[in-house]
Amino acid sequence: MISNDPLINRKQELPLKDDTSGIFLKVMISIAVFLFAVTLAGVLSINSMLNAWNESILGSVTVQVMPVNHADQEKAEKETQEHLQKTIEFLKGLPEVEHVRALTDKQLAQLLEPWLGDGIDIQNLPTPRLIDIRLKPGADINFSKLAEQLAAVSPLASVDNHKLWLNKLIKFADGLKMLALSILFLVVAITSGAIFYTTQANLGVHKYIIEILHIMGAKDTYVAQQYARRDAWIGFVGGCIGLAFAVPTIFMISELAGQIEGGIISDARLSWLSWGAIICLPLFSSVTAMGTAYYTVKKTLEKMM
Repeated sequence: MISNDPLINRKQELPLKDDTSGIFLKVMISIAVFLFAVTLAGVLSINSMLNAWNESILGSVTVQVMPVNHADQEKAEKETQEHLQKTIEFLKGLPEVEHVRALTDKQLAQLLEPWLGDGIDIQNLPTPRLIDIRLKPGADINFSKLAEQLAAVSPLASVDNHKLWLNKLIKFADGLKMLALSILFLVVAITSGAIFYTTQANLGVHKYIIEILHIMGAKDTYVAQQYARRDAWIGFVGGCIGLAFAVPTIFMISELAGQIEGGIISDARLSWLSWGAIICLPLFSSVTAMGTAYYTVKKTLEKMM
């Protein structure tokens, strides 16, 4: 009779270590983990980007004050500043507003630098004056009413509602995330299918050895555990190989994305928690391979024996 010793003490009666199917599974799992890691990094980056947008944009409003057109430049600048100050005083009195700040000439020059180049003299350009408004947490502001009130305070002032264009970006990012999640599901399904059919074929090869083990008193669980142990190790090794290729790829993509200075994609970053999830993928592939192999052997032997 086969003893019921713990799994770790059991000998491998089945010649699984020398099975060439293990090489195939390692290659499959390493490719799967590589694709999974890169795609998972993309999903986590998109999540961080959406969170950054919600914190920095949805809680803010921009008001612009158009410059006064006048032949006398000094007089025009003075009138523009008067309209700017009136607008700022009005905005500070709104109950939904937490902080109001007018952008300086240097900050405006930095905003225009990607389009107009270095050394911009704002004074010689009809540049609108921008006011950055930070709303209180949870504040809900009526933008139509605000626009009417601003027009009454200064006909040169207008409000820019970020939500209009941000909602489109969020929908686009959500679409990318759903696509990435679909790829993750597909990778797991294909890998599990490969393990399933490879294990079934392997059981056919070792059918007579398994029959002898059954005659000696071994149960299906005993055979399934041997396959589970073998595939758990293959899953871990293949996962480590795939991760070893995935991490440099993620860094390379991150470096390329970081070259887009000032772009919204720069908000896509991976936190330490995200990296922890990616590093744990070999364990995930090991558990997946072990569970799939165990289930396959149990179900197949029930039909064979």
